[in-house]
Amino acid sequence: MNSTLAPPPPPPPFLSAGRQPTPAPGAQPPGPPPPPLGSGPRRFARFARFFSLLVAAGLIVASVLMDAGALFVIPILFVLVVPFEKLFPRHKQPLRRPLAWLDVSYAMASTALNALAIPVAVVVAVISLAWLPGLAISPLVGMIPGGLAPFVGIALFDLAIYWTHRWYHEVPFLWRFHAIHHSTEHLDWVSGFRNHPLDGTLLAPAFVFLLAAGFSPEFTGVLAVVQIVLGIFLHANVRWRLRLLHRLVITPEFHHWHHANEPGAINSNYSVFLPLWDTLFGTYFMPKDRRPQRYGVSEHIPSGMAAQLRHPFRGIGNPLRVLRHPRRSVCSCARFTRSLLRDMWRSARRPRRNAEGHYQVRRI
Repeated sequence: MNSTLAPPPPPPPFLSAGRQPTPAPGAQPPGPPPPPLGSGPRRFARFARFFSLLVAAGLIVASVLMDAGALFVIPILFVLVVPFEKLFPRHKQPLRRPLAWLDVSYAMASTALNALAIPVAVVVAVISLAWLPGLAISPLVGMIPGGLAPFVGIALFDLAIYWTHRWYHEVPFLWRFHAIHHSTEHLDWVSGFRNHPLDGTLLAPAFVFLLAAGFSPEFTGVLAVVQIVLGIFLHANVRWRLRLLHRLVITPEFHHWHHANEPGAINSNYSVFLPLWDTLFGTYFMPKDRRPQRYGVSEHIPSGMAAQLRHPFRGIGNPLRVLRHPRRSVCSCARFTRSLLRDMWRSARRPRRNAEGHYQVRRI
């Protein structure tokens, strides 16, 4: 008599697509069913969103741990600036205006974000080649009398910032990062903190330019810090017009027009200290008969901090592909560099505008 058990009969049809019967002793359990079509990308997208939120929260916590001063700077700025915004408001807006929490989050995470951007800033400083003209003028800088050197340094720093800032607006790839800062639709005491960490690298070429020209690191560092602190005042929601200073130094009116999303105001007022460079290069915009009313950008920018940090990298692809296709990646890098330089040249050659935003025809 054969003692071998006959294989179990196939399951009834009504069990084949639902719960399966208990397998026979010693039989191999069936494997898990294949995932439905499209669940993998959706699961990855959910994981990416969760991971980005976790990174954003971690940046805030890390910033507080690295520098507890962030917890004190925000209340100090609140006490110093907000009373003036309430006494002399440019636009009547509540203190808890839309997305104020987002800008406060950027302020709290600023230390960690800036720390992450330092290696990139060093690379940008080197590949920008801004140190070459700095070295070229260093003999002339050495001949400047000591009393005039700080004023020359401020003018040169502002000139370098002008062109870097202009290209961050008018070169599409660089605008990806700077658009995060301009996405705010309400300017006030805290809106200036909304910056992508890689957007902060626009200071790097100016910094290395002054160092190569012979100015001390202390002087250059002070200028960078003053520029950051001045930005808080320039973004404030105060109605002071300060007409007598319009052609001499930067005022809140000047910078509010820079943020305005209105005809004629886009791509204007790039200087951070002196309007001289905007006047000289045809980007000065200060109409006499109206004031800025609408801010922000026309394109879609996500409202969350994690989403905004990811936004400039959309469509770039996996950076590790350089390991799999090094030759193809080198060719892509060469094409990208050529495109970047072409956009910078077009920006430098675009027609000048007058203070009312009208283009001026070049006469040959």
